[in-house]
Amino acid sequence: MSFARFLRPSSIAVIGGREAEEVIRQCLKAGFSGEIWPVHPKKEQIEGLKVFRSVDDLPAAPDAAYVAVNRNLTIEIVGKLADRGAGGVICYATGFSESGEEGKKLEDELLAASGNMPLLGPNCYGLLNYLDQATLWPDQHGGEKVEQGVAIITQSSNVAVNFSMQQRGLPLAYVVSLGNKIKFDLPDAIREFAQQDTVTAIGLYIEGIADPRAFESAVNYARQLGKPVVALKSGRSDAAKKIALSHTASLAGSDDLISALFARAGVGRVYSMEAMLEALKVLHVHGPLNGCRLGSMSSSGGDGALVADAMEGLRLELGGLSSANHQKIKATVHELVTVSNPFDYQLFDWNDQTRLTDTFAAFIDSGFDLTLCLLDFPRGDRCSDAAWHPARNALIAAVNQTGAKAAVLAMLPEDMPEHTAKLLMEQGVVPLAGLDAGLQGVEAAVDIGRAWSCEIPVPLLTSVAGGQEPKVLDEAESKKVLADYGLKIPDSRIVTRPEDAAVVAWELDFPVVVKALGVAHKTDVGAVRLNLNTVEEVMAAVQEMAPLADRFLIEKMVDGVVAEVIVGVVRDEQFGPYLVIGAGGIFVELLRDTRSLLLPTSRNEIRDALLGLRSAVLFNGFRGREKADIDAAVDAIEAIANFTHENADRLVELDVNPLLLRSIGKGAIAADALIRVRD
Repeated sequence: MSFARFLRPSSIAVIGGREAEEVIRQCLKAGFSGEIWPVHPKKEQIEGLKVFRSVDDLPAAPDAAYVAVNRNLTIEIVGKLADRGAGGVICYATGFSESGEEGKKLEDELLAASGNMPLLGPNCYGLLNYLDQATLWPDQHGGEKVEQGVAIITQSSNVAVNFSMQQRGLPLAYVVSLGNKIKFDLPDAIREFAQQDTVTAIGLYIEGIADPRAFESAVNYARQLGKPVVALKSGRSDAAKKIALSHTASLAGSDDLISALFARAGVGRVYSMEAMLEALKVLHVHGPLNGCRLGSMSSSGGDGALVADAMEGLRLELGGLSSANHQKIKATVHELVTVSNPFDYQLFDWNDQTRLTDTFAAFIDSGFDLTLCLLDFPRGDRCSDAAWHPARNALIAAVNQTGAKAAVLAMLPEDMPEHTAKLLMEQGVVPLAGLDAGLQGVEAAVDIGRAWSCEIPVPLLTSVAGGQEPKVLDEAESKKVLADYGLKIPDSRIVTRPEDAAVVAWELDFPVVVKALGVAHKTDVGAVRLNLNTVEEVMAAVQEMAPLADRFLIEKMVDGVVAEVIVGVVRDEQFGPYLVIGAGGIFVELLRDTRSLLLPTSRNEIRDALLGLRSAVLFNGFRGREKADIDAAVDAIEAIANFTHENADRLVELDVNPLLLRSIGKGAIAADALIRVRD
């Protein structure tokens, strides 16, 4: 089903009362040049246009129709539009699936009535097309005609209105509100807008993702067409955790999976509407950035210091200057100016556009992935910005001269006037409004560029775990299963009597560990004894644990441990099984330091997740300790991922805690493991 005719209509039918009349007014106000056919059973004219009594009376099948009547009548009219061969319809009415079971039945009827005709909604405001001024929208909006621009897709009509009102110079090609998404869902919208040459980037406001696999496929399709995607996801608070058997399940949160999906698919994630608009400006002008090395130049050391501070905690860095670049810049400035990054060029040449151009060109041509020129323009109602023109024009000239990527960053959003932002955009310079939002927008473009530098990942793992009640494999069984996939485990034996435990301990060589099998959270209930060095200690441990179990695991104690991590697999209804990697051992609940990876995954993603933990400092020789064997840790986690991939339909939950990381060359060993599977 193609939405192309519907999205760029030459004729529009508008059906209904008050809201329909507003749609007509908005289309006329915007300057829509095509045919507009009002439909109303009683009126003769609306806004000077001839009114048709019914869909049957229309002169032709419309390319697009806007239906703003009650839910029952909507179904009837949509059926008639489908019979006429309309290009698509927007359904404004509420009271469908969002209102309960009766509404769901009516929505099913609406879907059936639409046949093969594209449908947007129901329960949505509609579509703003600023390329053709087809503003199918029952309210005011803030956009204007453009020749190309970004597409913004939202799951909230009010958020869509707010985005349309932006005054940041971002050209909007489309704004669409999806409503109940019975035919035009998020993946459909991404694919449709990605196909259009006039769309430069896509922004998403998301409340939920119904089908992660379809979403990932659509984003990958957009990537193949060179259309980057940035997203703002609401509802980031921790989801209520189910009571679960393993540590891993208590650590997982749905927002972690959204972040994992975005990272995997190369979607730039932002956390505010402002940052989303700034990211879209960067992507519209420059596309995804090739790296995170930024240059920063200003006429004030204070501004430069604020930028440096604001970059702390972001995946951005201030790039260094080579000796050659340093000398080249030095030759253009006053002798009292210190050349560095951040670069305070001071005010010696503030009114000399030619000299400023030379300085700016020398600095931005220093190999940065993006250069920030810090300029806060004076307010237009009380001041003149004429004194800022030499600096503004010098940057534009320097960009034209060098081909380097640059942005003007106003520390305060109100200090980037819309007319200035538009002028900069037209000249290939990004106008960033606000320090924090601007840098976050740059970071999103960097994240997309980093993802695009890698191969497109294989599709998400598809699996359904159903059937019988899951069974729990005890520690020994779980370790044996995982060892078959390459996971390293300690030497061990299973015993039932204290006397046998003593013999086994001698065979394994002291020190050893004694564990009661079939007991969850062993440390909490006294079901584990560590670092036992005598036969008497081993026998006593088994005797003390006898009330807890009738089988005991005797293991060789692992020495030389540098760090501990937890590796688990949890199943999500939408995403299927996924990996959780985090700080392990006693730090699991204490630090709650985890990363989630959707499956299948790669060695590089596993390594990045490990090194991205807050506790990763322990892997690198913290306070004189030896460095951890990260390669062995990646091997171990990859073995767990491979087991999960081959048993995805059976596996319910998996927990390896801790995975003991020894020093480089000595490996990583699973000290404990638990698996829940269905037969």
